[in-house]
Amino acid sequence: MDALSVMPEHIVAWLNNQIPMQNLQFLTEYPARKKQVPLKSAVVSVGIERIRLHDSFAENAQGEMEKQEYCRDADIRIKLGIHVPYTQGGERCHDVFCRIIDCLTFASDLYITESGCEKVRADRDTDAFVLEGYADVYAEFCPAQSTGVSFASFLNKDLLCGSHIHNAALHFSPVERARFENPLALGNYYGGGESSRSVTLGFAPQMVVVFALNYPPVTVNFTSGSYAAHWGIAARDMNATQGIELTANGFRLLSAASQNILGCLPRLNEAGVNYCYIAIR
Repeated sequence: MDALSVMPEHIVAWLNNQIPMQNLQFLTEYPARKKQVPLKSAVVSVGIERIRLHDSFAENAQGEMEKQEYCRDADIRIKLGIHVPYTQGGERCHDVFCRIIDCLTFASDLYITESGCEKVRADRDTDAFVLEGYADVYAEFCPAQSTGVSFASFLNKDLLCGSHIHNAALHFSPVERARFENPLALGNYYGGGESSRSVTLGFAPQMVVVFALNYPPVTVNFTSGSYAAHWGIAARDMNATQGIELTANGFRLLSAASQNILGCLPRLNEAGVNYCYIAIR
């Protein structure tokens, strides 16, 4: 409930930024802040009386009410304490209250289901008239939908559904989503003859297969008794054939003499040869 406990601060910050509220001072009910004595201008304290989260239901194609697994309905009662100097009269309390409700209703994307207030009373400690009021707010939050929806208000999906939105066990990270949407990267390159060459993919592959186009996997030189490998494969956290290794952004090709194993030398970067690769994210 830590995120919800700071909601009054979000409300105060939002109301203080609204043009129709510019001549009013908003502060949180708790922690309390000192007011002028005697009061010189209108001050509004903001608090939360209750927050209720409910399962959300929507009508399906058969006309039946169906529970929305990832959506929630929120009912929130905002408490308002309006303090107005004696010199401005008790009617000023009702004027301020109406302006706040109008602002919440028309300047936000939220639905005000009910609002009301008690009788104006006098507070001799601050020489002010005081009006206690409330506004009931209803909102729907569906984190499974696009989080790009802009709520022009103090409420957002992250506030009430953040634990769901950021649950790594339920949602893919950007890297994981890219793996599902584009699992393979296919490409080719022409060999340059260097003993070491890096190919950049823009991601850390899980596996890469490289082979020379129109070449057999292995060619043998019967005169020298040596042979060359024209293909290679590497898998992350496992191993690789000779002459290829994975990097943080792609893969590296190696063909130096040190790569010779039992007379076989990898040939994955021969000058002018066309090579193809298949990379798995």
